[in-house]
Formats: sequence, C-alpha cells, structure tokens
Amino acid sequence: MIIIIGLGNPGEQYKNTRHNIGFMAVDEFAKKNSFPEFELQKKSNALVSASNDILLAKPQTFMNDSGKAVKEICKNKKSADLIIIHDDIDLPLGKIKIVKDRGSAGHKGVESIIQNIGNDGLIRFRIGIGSENKVEAMKVVLKNFSTEEQKILNEVLKKIVSALDLFVAEGLEKTMNEYNK
Repeated sequence: MIIIIGLGNPGEQYKNTRHNIGFMAVDEFAKKNSFPEFELQKKSNALVSASNDILLAKPQTFMNDSGKAVKEICKNKKSADLIIIHDDIDLPLGKIKIVKDRGSAGHKGVESIIQNIGNDGLIRFRIGIGSENKVEAMKVVLKNFSTEEQKILNEVLKKIVSALDLFVAEGLEKTMNEYNK
C-alpha cells in the first residue's frame, strides 16, 4: 500500500494559500488518476480517497497538528510507503525536492508528523514556495499565489503528479534520480 498525504490547512480562507500546496498536489493526483471523491474519515480527522492500493489523505487538523491525523491514518498500515507532500519556503517557487528519512528543517507540519510517528522511512515531496527575498515564513505561507506565480504553480503541480505516477510505477530511487535535478 502507498499512502500519500498532502499537508495544508482546512477552510475556504486557506484554499489557495502557499501552505496548501500539499492539498493541491493530492487533488491533482486524484483528478488525473480518477480517484473517488474525498470523504471525511472522522477517526483520523482527514479527507480520504482510495483506489487500488493507494490511499490519499488531506488532514483536516491545522498544519501544525498534522501528525495527529497522520498517526491515525497510518495506525494499521505498518508496511505502507508513506509520502508527505508539503510546501517548502527554503526552495524557490516551482522547485521540487524528494527526500527520505530527513529532519523537518523547521516545517511545523513535518515536525508534528515526526513527533507522532518518527521519520524512519518517511518520504517527503517538498514543493518550493520561496522567493529570492528571505522573509518571515508566516508572512509568506498564508498568502495566495499571484497571477504570475499561478502559472508556475500549475506547472509544478503537473510535475508532482508525474513524479507520484513514477513513484507508484518504479519506486523511490528512480523517482529521486529523475526529479532531484
């Protein structure tokens, strides 16, 4: 089984913010691969959709408490591959980086997940939302994308979906070799 979890914040006011790029990526993957509609799984407090041997999830806790939902989603799925998709302010907008068994690098949602389940075997698809100007994270992550940035976002979401498709078909090593350039 493969579990793919996109991180974000619930609610319409956050829908198109940079912090919700994980939700956006999971939605695009679900759409491209004809997954059923997401439904709220009360026990894990996450929107979930499953097809074949893949479970998609969007925790409905706020970003900083993502670990609680992830722990519940993964509870009885010990041998599953777990992929977390999230925003990364340290990468430029449009860049992706796939990592495994790494620390949180200060990302509060990832910190919450590591505190709840550890990072052994944890695969992360990091999507850049940063800019050339170093600014305080909270001033950036809850902002919407500009019209110009939206074009870059659309391309990176296609790239993430292709990377996820490759992961499902060929595994982590081939995916990292192809997309970590």
